[in-house]
Amino acid sequence: MKLNQFGLKRVSLAEAKKELLAAEFLTVESAKDATKLWFEFLQKSFLAVRDHSGFVNKLGNFLANETTDLGAFYQAGTPVTKEVFYTVALQQLEFEPTLDFEVKNVLADAEKISVPMIDGDFSLRETVIEAWYLLLISHTKNGLNYLDKLASEGYYEKTTVSKPFFFNGKAQAVFDTSRLIREVVYVEAPLDTDQDGQRDLLKLEILRPQETEEGLQVATVFTASPYSQGVNGPAGEALTYDVNVPLERKEPTETTYEEIQYQPTPVVLPKERAVKGHATHATETFSRENNHSLNDFFLARGFAAVYGAGIGTRDSDGIQTCGSVEQTTAMVAYIEWLAGNRRAFTNRTDQIEIKAWWSNGKVAMTGKSYLGTLATACATRQVEGLETIISEAAISDWYQYYRDNGLVIAPGGFPGEDADVLAIETFSKMRNAGDYLHSKEFFLNYLQEMAILQDRQFGNYNTFWDERNYLPLIKDIKCDVVMVHGLNDWNVKPRQVADLWEALKEVPVAKKLILHQGQHIYINNMPSLDFQDMMNLWLSHKLYDVENNAKEILPDIVYQKNTAPETWETLTDWGPTNEKVYHLAENALTETASESQLTFSDQLPLAQYEGYTKNIDLWEKELKEAGPMDGHRYLAKTAKLNEALFLNGRPKVKIKVASSLDLGMLSFELIDFGTAQRLKPVPDVLALHGLPLGRNWREDNLVEFKLGAEDEYKLITRGHINLQNRENAWKNDDLQANQFVEVEVSLQPTMYHLPAGRQIGLAVYGTDFGMTVRGNQAIDYTLDLAESSVILPIGE
Repeated sequence: MKLNQFGLKRVSLAEAKKELLAAEFLTVESAKDATKLWFEFLQKSFLAVRDHSGFVNKLGNFLANETTDLGAFYQAGTPVTKEVFYTVALQQLEFEPTLDFEVKNVLADAEKISVPMIDGDFSLRETVIEAWYLLLISHTKNGLNYLDKLASEGYYEKTTVSKPFFFNGKAQAVFDTSRLIREVVYVEAPLDTDQDGQRDLLKLEILRPQETEEGLQVATVFTASPYSQGVNGPAGEALTYDVNVPLERKEPTETTYEEIQYQPTPVVLPKERAVKGHATHATETFSRENNHSLNDFFLARGFAAVYGAGIGTRDSDGIQTCGSVEQTTAMVAYIEWLAGNRRAFTNRTDQIEIKAWWSNGKVAMTGKSYLGTLATACATRQVEGLETIISEAAISDWYQYYRDNGLVIAPGGFPGEDADVLAIETFSKMRNAGDYLHSKEFFLNYLQEMAILQDRQFGNYNTFWDERNYLPLIKDIKCDVVMVHGLNDWNVKPRQVADLWEALKEVPVAKKLILHQGQHIYINNMPSLDFQDMMNLWLSHKLYDVENNAKEILPDIVYQKNTAPETWETLTDWGPTNEKVYHLAENALTETASESQLTFSDQLPLAQYEGYTKNIDLWEKELKEAGPMDGHRYLAKTAKLNEALFLNGRPKVKIKVASSLDLGMLSFELIDFGTAQRLKPVPDVLALHGLPLGRNWREDNLVEFKLGAEDEYKLITRGHINLQNRENAWKNDDLQANQFVEVEVSLQPTMYHLPAGRQIGLAVYGTDFGMTVRGNQAIDYTLDLAESSVILPIGE
């Protein structure tokens, strides 16, 4: 096991003493002798026993050195040394002698594990104080820092610490989650999306500490989730499109961006509701929310957690619009209420106003995928009260989610999904049949309009998609931004966060980027990374004004290496310092160009084609191997690498190609070839419910990426283009049969280490069975290899 702690704050001895006094580890009666003080600290951390005999007995469960258990060491009155302190400390952190470390090499092994240590004379009281403070904020083998582990076992129940309480710059789990208040309010949004003549009322579910009833005002973590009130799976499946259809030719155009640019249309809204009374407490509650475990972590630490599904969802007004301006406005309305700048009511009929009097007015948005997408969208509105977003696996441009360079492209794993499909899937109002009755006809008409506007036939960028592109608005962001994304996420692809990162470079806000080797997942339950601590440091600063140097302590970029488990490193930018060019040859990628051409057919034998439509994994496998796909794609490799390479950025492919028809598309995969153990695509579960989020509170599973069995290759990145969108995605270029054209495609950005001895492969093909339409058309593609190359972004 290797720990990676980026949220740990080193403090002075004076600060350590001050915080240990506040946490009641130190008192005015604490021992002056270093060893006695250490055992006092230990006794306070042995929470299962209440008497001295029990404490001594529990000491006997620990090794002090190779030949002595800690109970015997204590009885002998032997002075503590650095070696003894860290032998015990590692065991407190749940590392096991022999299995995780050797006692005779304890200091060297602790360094390999990356347990924070201090030098010094452990016969001195001050050294023990500093070492104990550092131990408390060190991570255990199982995901929590040691003080959080003690809190989950009941440490703070024996103290009189303040609420909220901060230690090492982070909010501590001192709140009793069994006493949480759960209430529902209905926020009045400046919208009438169902055009019923009344402003849309939007349900908001709130969880807040009981202490707010005693005058405490708390910060809020807000998750905007169109899924949180349920989904309509069967309705989405019924609307899902057939992708076994041919690619169609587009008539050439000279369309400019200005012609399709979204321009908001002024809307006359109904009047606000008249207030008919005021209330301080809601009249509606709920039993269990569709929770996010990072929010659960903060609930135990003195934050409120709120969940809003927005327009068109169960118990709310309006219709679902999938990424539109109105959807953003709906989510902004929730924040405005939390900040005291919008009205809410106790229900949808009585017009009894209720304020967020328990809120300190500061909000952070959290969540993955659609949830993170709406966080990004809200950030562009400069809404008062939104201090930061934690945007995970988020879309920054909806076109690049459902389209790519003039092609209809499926998010990985969801062939045939589109914006209208997602709209009906998340229109959970359908599940309240009586309520749905009143907006059914209006919504179904809207869906038909969406189907036309999204232009699934040709796949071009247009006004519909420009409205759903947040990138031109990133310049307006005023709040600080944390971005988290998987480098192997083929649902919300890595370009989404890379484009956001690039756009934010010119914006004067703090921005942090965390990139992992996973797919479309959360990472707050991986013990190798202190993600929860990092976000705790960040939100304690942003929402509670704790001066903890969070912006300076957290690296600009943290990324997970692909070549070893439990390994996270830092960078200052996502982009190359150099380039390396390989030319396409008939059987290899070479450093010099060669005069030759290669033709492959996109049409497969019917049985093979039908087999791939039903087994995309088989297609992915055979695409990269000699066999049935020979003659149906270009595949070549470099010679074995003489030295390691680090790809940092967007690989590019330049291709000179001719199609046998007056239409065509190309797809690309960059591949790592070489027999090796690689990280599994999905993290292993280390312990079900193994990560406690507070005292007698919810748990999360502990997971970690582990090395799998040896394999021969791994996809690094991919890309796609319609040959009629060589210039941009809104203008149709002409394409004549058998006429060569030049195409340049940026593949999805990556951070990828290639050890010496590996080979870099490139596959060029037409139909992507997982993402494009797959009409099995009789198209031959001819590559002019002399004019084709792949350009790799090389990082340091």
